[in-house]
Amino acid sequence: METLTLKLRGMSCASCAKSIEKAINNVPGVTNCNVNFGMEQATITYNSKKTNLDKIQAAVAEVGYSSSPQDDITSGEDEKETAARLAELNQLQRKVIVGAVISTILVIGSLPAMTGLHIPIIPAWLHNSWLQLVLTTPVQFWCGKAFYIGTWKAVKRHAATMDTLIALGTSAAYFYSVFATIFPRFFTAQGLTPDVYYETAAIVITLILLGKLLENRAKGQTSVAIRKLIGLQAKDARVIRNGQEIDVPIQSVILGDIVLVRPGEKISVDGEIIAGDSTVDEAMVTGESLPVKKQIGDEVIGATINKTGSFKFRVTRVGKDTFLAQIIKLVQQAQGSKAPIQRLADRVTGWFVPVVIAIAIATFVIWFNLTGNFTLALITTISVLIIACPCALGLATPTSIMVGTGKGAENGILIKGADSLELAHKIQTIVLDKTGTLTEGKPTVIDFITTNGTANQNELKLLRLAASLEKNSEHPIAEAVVKYAKAQQVSLIEVEKFQAISGSGVEGFVSGKLVQIGTSRWLEELRIDTNSLQNQQASLEKSGKTAVWIAVNGEMQGLIGIADALKPSSIVAVQALKRLKLDIVMLTGDNHYTANAIAERVGITRVFAEVRPEQKVATVQKLQAEGKIVAMVGDGINDAPALAQADVGIAIGTGTDIAISASDITLISGNLQGIVTAIELSRTTMRNIRQNLFFAFIYNIAGIPIAAGILFPFFGLLLSPIIAGGAMAFSSVSVVTNALRLRNFQPKVSKEI
Repeated sequence: METLTLKLRGMSCASCAKSIEKAINNVPGVTNCNVNFGMEQATITYNSKKTNLDKIQAAVAEVGYSSSPQDDITSGEDEKETAARLAELNQLQRKVIVGAVISTILVIGSLPAMTGLHIPIIPAWLHNSWLQLVLTTPVQFWCGKAFYIGTWKAVKRHAATMDTLIALGTSAAYFYSVFATIFPRFFTAQGLTPDVYYETAAIVITLILLGKLLENRAKGQTSVAIRKLIGLQAKDARVIRNGQEIDVPIQSVILGDIVLVRPGEKISVDGEIIAGDSTVDEAMVTGESLPVKKQIGDEVIGATINKTGSFKFRVTRVGKDTFLAQIIKLVQQAQGSKAPIQRLADRVTGWFVPVVIAIAIATFVIWFNLTGNFTLALITTISVLIIACPCALGLATPTSIMVGTGKGAENGILIKGADSLELAHKIQTIVLDKTGTLTEGKPTVIDFITTNGTANQNELKLLRLAASLEKNSEHPIAEAVVKYAKAQQVSLIEVEKFQAISGSGVEGFVSGKLVQIGTSRWLEELRIDTNSLQNQQASLEKSGKTAVWIAVNGEMQGLIGIADALKPSSIVAVQALKRLKLDIVMLTGDNHYTANAIAERVGITRVFAEVRPEQKVATVQKLQAEGKIVAMVGDGINDAPALAQADVGIAIGTGTDIAISASDITLISGNLQGIVTAIELSRTTMRNIRQNLFFAFIYNIAGIPIAAGILFPFFGLLLSPIIAGGAMAFSSVSVVTNALRLRNFQPKVSKEI
C-alpha cells in the first residue's frame, strides 16, 4: 500500500471535489481517496501492484480535471506551481475589473428604466439595448468563460455543479435579453414590454468572480502554517571537509558530514553533537519557550537556533528525513484528511445542485401559472439558480481543519488526522503514564542498600554485578544504575545469557553467578525470600522512590532506591485538565506506595499501579467499558499498545518512535501543557466548524425560498438576482474568513504559569 498526494486544478465547488473523489475511488486498486476542496488536493491510498499514478491521473482527467503529483514538501511549492497560481489570480483580477467597469456603465444606463424617473444627466443612448448587448457579451463569455467550461465538463459526465447553476442563471437573463433586443415586436404584439436584463447577467458574473477572488486569497492564508514551517529551513551549512570550513547549500549536505555552528546561527539539519556545548532555542519546532542546554551526545534539530556557544555536530538526517520535514509531512496529511463531521455536508453536496435546479424549474412553473407574469417567473428562477451555493458547505470543515492543525504545529502539537482533532474535544478520561510522562524519565540512584547494611566492599561487589547486568538493558532505570556505578569507579564485566522480562526485570550470569534485578512481585514469583529488606522497601516507597530488588543465586542481596523527578509542567497541567472537567488516571508499572506518592504530589486520586505492559491495554479497555472517551498519554515502547487502544493516543515527542507512530497526537516538546492545549484547540476548532456549517446551511435554507419569492405574496418583496449573486459570492468568503479566526488561538495554560 502506498500513499499519493495530487494537486488538483479546475474545481469550482464541493460538487467537483465529490466527483473527483468518486472517480478515483472507482479505480481498481485504490482503497481510499479524500479530496480536500480547500487545499485543492487529493490524498490517495492505493495498492501499487494493482494501479499506478498514470491510471489515477487518467481517472481525474476523465471527469474533466487536471492533476499533478505533490512536490517534495521540503522544497516548498514548485516554482511553476506558484507561477501558475499567481497567473490564475491575476487573470481573475483582470476579469473582475473588466466586469466591474462594464457593469457600472450598464447600471447607470438602466437607472431610468429601473427607477421610472427621468435623469437628465444620463444620455438616452446609454440605455440602448443594442449597446448593452455589445457591452455585456464579453462579460458573459470572456469573464464567465470558466462557468461554461465547468458546465460542459459536468454535462459530459451527466452531473451538475455550481458552474451549472451560474451558467443557467446568467444565460437565462442574457439570452432572454438578446431575444428581446432582436425581436422586440414579439413582445409588443402581445402587449408586453421588451425589457432587457443585461445588467443582471453582467453584475452577477462580476460579483461571483469577485467572491472567488477573495475566497482564493483567503484560502491561501489557511495554509500559512505550512509556509512558515517550510520557511524555517536553513539555506546553507558550514561543513568541515578535508580540514577546511566551507559554506554549502543545505541540499549538498550529506549524512556523516561534520557541521560547525556558531552562536546566533540557525542549525541546518538534524545531527548529534560531537564537540562543544551550547543552549538551543527550539521554540519554532517544539513550541518550548525556554532554550534547551545541549552537550556532547545530544541531538540537535534542523531549523532551530543556536544561542550561546559554538559546537560541531555529525549529520544524522537530511532532506525529507529530517525532523522538520516529517513535521511538515504530518501537518500536510492532517490538513488533507477529512473529519467525520464533514460527512453530512458531503451527503448534502451530492444531491444539492440537482435539487436546486428542480426548485428553479418549479419556481418558474408556479409563478407563471399563478400570475401569468413571465418577467416575475424569470426573475425568481434566476435568483434561485444564482443564490444556491454548495461551496460554503464544501469549505466549512476543511478550512477550519487546515487552520486548526497548522495552529497545533505552531504550538508543538502534531495532529495526525482530522478525525483525531475532532475526537479530542470529546475526551472524558485522561490516562497518564508515570515514567517519562509525568516524570522526566531520567531516574537517578539515590539509595543502594545491601543485606549487610552500610556501604562496604561487599556493596561495591554487588554494585559491580548489578551494573554489569543492567548495561545490557535500554531501560531508563538500567541507565541510572550503570551511571551510578561509573560514578563509584566500578569496572563492569561481561554478562552471559542476558534476558529481559517485560514489566518485571532482567537476569543473566555474571562471573558465573545468576543475577536477577527487578520488582518484588517478580522475585516473589520466583520464590525468592524478600523479607529481609521489606522495611527498607517501605521507607523508600513512602518517600516516592522506586525500589528495585537484587538477587544473586536465588538469594536476596540488595535494594536500589530510584528517584525520578516530576516534570515542572506536570502539576500545572493536571490542575488545568481538572478545570476542563476531565477524569484523570495515573497508570504505572511501579508499586502502589511509590505510585500513590507521585499521584498525591500532582493531584491525581485514581491510580492503577503495578500494571504490566500487556495489562495497560486491558486498563484502557476497562475505562472505555465505563462508557468514557479515553485518551492515553505515554512515551515508551510498552505504552504503544495502550496508545493504539485508546480513543485518542497522545505520545510524548521525546519518547520512542514506536509510541509516536501508534499515537494520534504527538507533543513534540514533551511538555504536558500540550495535552491541555490540544484539547482546547480541538474544542475551539470544532466550535468554529459548527459555526461554518450553521452559516452554510442557514444561508441556503433561508436564501433559496426567499429567492423563489416566498415573501412576495405577504410583503411584496422579491430578491433581485443581483443581490442573490452578491450573497452567493460572499457566502464562501464568510466561511473562510470565520475559519481564519482560529489563527488567533492562544494556549491558556502557558499564560497561567
